[in-house]
Amino acid sequence: MKPYLKDKHFDHTDFTEKGFEAGEYDHCTFRNCNFSGIDLSECMFMDCRFESCDLSMAKLRNTTFQDVTFAHCKQLGLRFDDCSKTLLTFSFDTCSLNFSSFARLKLKGIVFRECRLQEVEFAGADLTNASFDNCDLDRAVFQGTVLESSDFRTAYNFSIDPEINRMKKARFSINGLPGLLEKHAIIIA
Repeated sequence: MKPYLKDKHFDHTDFTEKGFEAGEYDHCTFRNCNFSGIDLSECMFMDCRFESCDLSMAKLRNTTFQDVTFAHCKQLGLRFDDCSKTLLTFSFDTCSLNFSSFARLKLKGIVFRECRLQEVEFAGADLTNASFDNCDLDRAVFQGTVLESSDFRTAYNFSIDPEINRMKKARFSINGLPGLLEKHAIIIA
């Protein structure tokens, strides 16, 4: 039986040396922890907060993230699309998520604030009402993505084809026009 931990605080813990015990974590906080390459498969994180942690290349097969906040985290190459789809809810504040995948996930209302999302895969995802507040979306992939009512007004470096994505009522600033017209090779001066 997997352990159940509630209201625990982990600070400056290097799980690459100590090892990480798979289990259920409820209202736990992880600060300055190293999860780089750690297998978090089958773990449950409910109402948890990760601050200034490195989760790069962690394995997330059937991992549950329910109401989880990531702040100032390094999360390179994560396959969020391998997570458990049940009750999947999280938000990201000032995180580096380059080379990660959110493909085919239902993430209505997800919030990305001040994040680096370079070469992130969003193909087939439902990002209805998502917020990309001041996010770098350089080479991020949007293909067959539901972006209805999503907010890209302060996002930058994106290239989104309105013909292959559902974008009704999505919000963009005038500065975002080049990212919507890129495939047409239109020059905007």
